[in-house]
Amino acid sequence: MTAKLYLGTARYSSWSLRGWLMTRLARLAVEEIFIPLAGGNSPAVKAVSPSGLVPFLDHQGARIWESLAIAEYCAEFNPALWPADRAARAHARAIAAEMHAGFRALRLAMPMNLGRDFAGLGQTPESLADIARVEMIWAETRAVFGQGGPYLFGGTFNAADAMYAPVAARLLTYAPPLSAGAAAYCAAVRAHPLVAAWYELAAHEPASWQLEKYESPA
Repeated sequence: MTAKLYLGTARYSSWSLRGWLMTRLARLAVEEIFIPLAGGNSPAVKAVSPSGLVPFLDHQGARIWESLAIAEYCAEFNPALWPADRAARAHARAIAAEMHAGFRALRLAMPMNLGRDFAGLGQTPESLADIARVEMIWAETRAVFGQGGPYLFGGTFNAADAMYAPVAARLLTYAPPLSAGAAAYCAAVRAHPLVAAWYELAAHEPASWQLEKYESPA
């Protein structure tokens, strides 16, 4: 049976980007199936995913519909998805879990859109507080573990970077005030070949997949 990775609209789906990056970093051989999202109620996704959400990975008998679980599964094929050092690995998992569970205000105020420039929009007190926390995480992580390169843990783009890649994308789209370090990290994430490839996928999606509520935010 062909392994499959079910994904949502690349232009909008931050969680799909995370799952896709994990499987690409692990070099899993999967058929990538993109399903256009319907804006909170996507029957086509519910028809294939146990949770009704994407990403959903069906690989060699494992059926995984949760992003951190996909990260851990992929790390069994490529352990470099997490840092080798025990303390660094624990820190990476902690900040990935914080990303997974938090930053709701940022998500709501600045929905991911890889095809538009919304500079200046979405800057609520709550979203800016979330961004301040993200900047703190990035700065502290890079100060302790990331001196050897442009990513959170140095020269290797890993699972923690994959978890924060959609955040970097949001910050590039909405252009809130950022520290020089955060701006440099966003630029490094955007320049990574896999992230650049995802942007290309988004750019070539049918215009019919676009949703007005994400193209014309209030």
